[in-house]
Amino acid sequence: MMYPRRSLVLIALLLFAAAPVVARQPNVVFVLVDDLGYMDIGANNPGTFYETPNVDRLAATGMRFTNGYAANPVCSPTRFSIMTGRYPSRVDATDWFVGRRGGRFLPAPLINRMPLSEVTLAEALAEHGYQTAFLGKWHLGPTAEFWPENQGFQINVAGHNRGSPPGGYFAPFKNPRLEDGPDGQHLTRRLTDEALKILDQFGDKPFLLYLSFYTVHTPLQAPKDLVAKYQAKAQRLGLVGKPEFADEEQVWPTDKPRRVRTLQRHATYAAMVETMDTSVGRVLAKLKELGIEDDTIVCFTGDNGGLSTSEGSPTSNLPLRGGKGWLYEGGIREPFLVRWPGVTKPGSTCDAPVISTDFYPTLLDAAGLPLLEKQHQDGVSLVPLLKQDGEIDRDALFWHYPHYSNQGGMPGGAIRMGDYKLIERFEDGRVHLYNLAKDVGERTDLAEEMQDRVGAMRSRLHDWYDDVDAKFLVARPDGPQPWRP
Repeated sequence: MMYPRRSLVLIALLLFAAAPVVARQPNVVFVLVDDLGYMDIGANNPGTFYETPNVDRLAATGMRFTNGYAANPVCSPTRFSIMTGRYPSRVDATDWFVGRRGGRFLPAPLINRMPLSEVTLAEALAEHGYQTAFLGKWHLGPTAEFWPENQGFQINVAGHNRGSPPGGYFAPFKNPRLEDGPDGQHLTRRLTDEALKILDQFGDKPFLLYLSFYTVHTPLQAPKDLVAKYQAKAQRLGLVGKPEFADEEQVWPTDKPRRVRTLQRHATYAAMVETMDTSVGRVLAKLKELGIEDDTIVCFTGDNGGLSTSEGSPTSNLPLRGGKGWLYEGGIREPFLVRWPGVTKPGSTCDAPVISTDFYPTLLDAAGLPLLEKQHQDGVSLVPLLKQDGEIDRDALFWHYPHYSNQGGMPGGAIRMGDYKLIERFEDGRVHLYNLAKDVGERTDLAEEMQDRVGAMRSRLHDWYDDVDAKFLVARPDGPQPWRP
């Protein structure tokens, strides 16, 4: 049967109109900042000494999670949790690779690699056509077999075994996955330059750009002009000469004092924060320049709390207690920002406790891809929170750190349920209970007066230890036995 040309055109238009509209899968830019404290960005701390206008702008155009956590108080385990959606205790990746520092007792067994059997976030996205690129600090395996290019990333710039930049922050970088630039070239800026080049090269297919800054990890180094800027700022604000430190508990050895920074005014650290913030601004500007800003989810977080009790103690986390290496809030609470244009309400906040394992299922869900419950078994999708149309099905978060931190933190475990957080010490089994809604600084221990709550939370924590096959401290030869749950 023959149809007039006009009729054929009309039929085609009707068929096109009836066809489902397939939304473009979002791009993902994931920014991970090493050792960045919760109180280091203006969005969380308007009184911060540091200047973070670009990160603050990101928060103002997305959702800020006020109870966002790293899965561990040090770097490698949290990085594992982001990549796998699983608690690091499930594979004994419970300390930085390869930290094994003893104290009264020997630390628990530790692996120093992310097993290749894990299906990483990058692998899950690449399987569905995503372009994937990694830049910066990896610290998830001792040899190239375990580096980004073998864990789902098609491009690897600077990711290798080391946790700090081997040549420092100025060229020569001495990095096996990064060609040296001219002497004196700044690492943070160089990584950002490479990220912008990659964004230019990506075609129409969706992508994951994972920008993992080495900064603000030690060594404390920054461009001289920026250091001078913050030295002058400290003078102008009358901060020079003010008390900068107070006493903190000493876990091991007990005959040496432990100090904690109480005042933000370290000029070099401030300059390092600014170089990171400027880099974030450059990436955001590039997304806008390329016309893909509205098609790109941007995530921003850190791998552990700010460094306040060791290695120069450059930042203060107050009012949070402790810092990197500690199970107190200063060691695990993190900047946690997500911008999803057209979905997250600009400038919104969410108080629900969330953790680094949640990024994996969230990003799969946002991309409309099938969830991998057997892989990201400890994370939950935050999409209902980002859309502000529902809650997440979880009532507890857990931590497990059976090691002695060189930053001074105790070997222990922790659980947060609602406003309450319980910390359990592995040397002797002592417990502490805090109401974070009333006492975010964890100064008032409620364990004695709320023994029923302690019992319930402790039982839940011990069940979790069993679930993840958690390991614990080991006795020294001919020494006493440590506590066991």
